[in-house]
Amino acid sequence: MASQRPGFPVRLTPTAAAATQGRRPAVPAKPMVHDAPSMASNAVRARMVQRLAAQGITDGRVLRAMGTVERHRFVDSALVNQAYEDTSLPIGLGQTISKPNVVARMIELLLGAPALANKSGDRLGRVLEIGTGCGYQAAVLSHVATEVYSIERLRGLHEKARANLRAFRLATVHLLLGDGMVGYPKGAPYAAIIAAAGGESVPEAWIAQLAVGGRIVAPTQSATGGQALVVIDKTARGLERRILEAVHFVPLKSGIA
Repeated sequence: MASQRPGFPVRLTPTAAAATQGRRPAVPAKPMVHDAPSMASNAVRARMVQRLAAQGITDGRVLRAMGTVERHRFVDSALVNQAYEDTSLPIGLGQTISKPNVVARMIELLLGAPALANKSGDRLGRVLEIGTGCGYQAAVLSHVATEVYSIERLRGLHEKARANLRAFRLATVHLLLGDGMVGYPKGAPYAAIIAAAGGESVPEAWIAQLAVGGRIVAPTQSATGGQALVVIDKTARGLERRILEAVHFVPLKSGIA
């Protein structure tokens, strides 16, 4: 009998007997639900989508997803007024929620995977997200993919994302506590893998877990010492890599903290 896929949420490692010394202080897991007037939030979200289109985002699936997910519900109350600006915002533990333009750009690149060539109306299959953060990008991905596995190494952020996403009841989103550098083999193969943290190179584990016809979009260290966005397509002939624009993401780290 095939093993059952995990429901929402999942922990990859046992924590009940884990030692508590040396742990980072947890980020409060209280959901960031802000009762902004619906009409007002819809209007500012619509303006954000218009701005994304003006910046070059053309895929209607991405624009609809960005216009649907309420970003202000994923940021601290003190930052709600900045939720729809094109800026990254702190979410605790030295991490940030990416700029709307970066989220839209990376997801649009995912939707350009070889398996979806000439299929502009189709959804992605199963997607692996490295770095759940506050859960915002996972929520956006749920509108363009059939299933999302999102892995976070920081317990505080994992709990925060759980709290933020609980009210949305996204049955196709599975939150995982674990080491993103090793991916999540039980969910493989993936149609796409997207990362919100950058290392010196793309881990081999991600490539191994990517389906033929799939695509990885991730920041990696560039030749100049900064970071650049890399796109890796896995084809029947092998891997095809493209280096795109400069970006700035938090470092990719291993382990659970």
